[in-house]
Amino acid sequence: MNLSLYFKKFFSSNQSSGIILIFCVLVSLLIANSSAGEGFQNFLDKEVGTQLFHLTYPVSIWINDGLMAVFFLLVGLEIKREMVEGELSSFKNASLPIFAAVGGMLVPAAIYTFFNSGTEYSSGWGIPMATDIAFSLAIISMLGKKIPNSIKIFLAALAIVDDLGAILVIAIFYTEQIHWAYLLLSFGTAALLFLLNFLKVTRLIFYIIPGLFLWYFLHHSGIHATIAGVLLAFSIPTNVSDVETSPLEKLEHKLHFPVSFLIMPIFALTNTNIAFTSEMVAGVTSTLGLGIICGLILGKLIGINLFSFIAIKLKLSTLPQNSTWLQMVGVGLLAGIGFTMSIFIALLSFKDSIPIQDEAKFAILIASFLAAVLGFVILSMSSKKDMNAVEN
Repeated sequence: MNLSLYFKKFFSSNQSSGIILIFCVLVSLLIANSSAGEGFQNFLDKEVGTQLFHLTYPVSIWINDGLMAVFFLLVGLEIKREMVEGELSSFKNASLPIFAAVGGMLVPAAIYTFFNSGTEYSSGWGIPMATDIAFSLAIISMLGKKIPNSIKIFLAALAIVDDLGAILVIAIFYTEQIHWAYLLLSFGTAALLFLLNFLKVTRLIFYIIPGLFLWYFLHHSGIHATIAGVLLAFSIPTNVSDVETSPLEKLEHKLHFPVSFLIMPIFALTNTNIAFTSEMVAGVTSTLGLGIICGLILGKLIGINLFSFIAIKLKLSTLPQNSTWLQMVGVGLLAGIGFTMSIFIALLSFKDSIPIQDEAKFAILIASFLAAVLGFVILSMSSKKDMNAVEN
């Protein structure tokens, strides 16, 4: 096969972004545990930007708060399109990710608290509540067309609600100070964006520029700035017509390649930069480690599926189209990939103890790895069962 055709085929496949992401994780772990680890960390800690408007931050912050806002913008665009004309267009379908996300936050927090109530680790109850949307979507993308698209959309919607919940938890319980003036400016900018939508403004530039200000105001308010991407996405106009391409669809198309093959790999390289220590390993069997691992794996699995089951039995929601409960189990496990947001909450929870931070990081890494492998296996098994059922 011609080399250029091979690369074109690779980059156009559903699995390619997930493969690249996993490769970047391995590279980052190798760098962190080699002689180059300290230099790489120094690079991530290097402050860049301009003092004008107080925009000087470490490289890692520009990636996690800046580039990832673009990732959230793309996922938000996909969710809005599905709400208008796709899998989430009915209330029963759209409500299920919300119920599932609530269960996926409450049960892990309860499990962690069961292990750590009254201990020095008690403040970390928010750690297993978070789902890493980038990694979970990357893993499920590797399954390609083996699972229904509705399951992928359900996971994306669930992860967004989960992340918004985690951001609220951070803002309420882990943020020392909210800058209310910037927060009010954020609300005003968001209102302007939705007013533009109401007035049927269709040129994307009139949304992108206020969107940049929205990111700036949110970041300076003390709230995690990636929420700006979601708010911007939901303000951009779309339609149900197949004749004319909407502004939302145009932007979604433009963002797919840079997000999948640039932003997400950079995110993986910078956020898996974890150097292993003996203390980390010892911490896995402590109540801290057990609370995190059981919270992320069992807590997410039980919480998401229990609350989904209750919502469906009460006829408030329905299962995603063409999906099965086995696939829901797989999604529940993938949601246990806590990683970046979990690590962020761990740093806030134990900011006065680096050894405890390291133990928490390692437990999160183990839990996320197990959740990814188990979720992938279960979803693969579910696709084989579906194929066998069709053949029989």
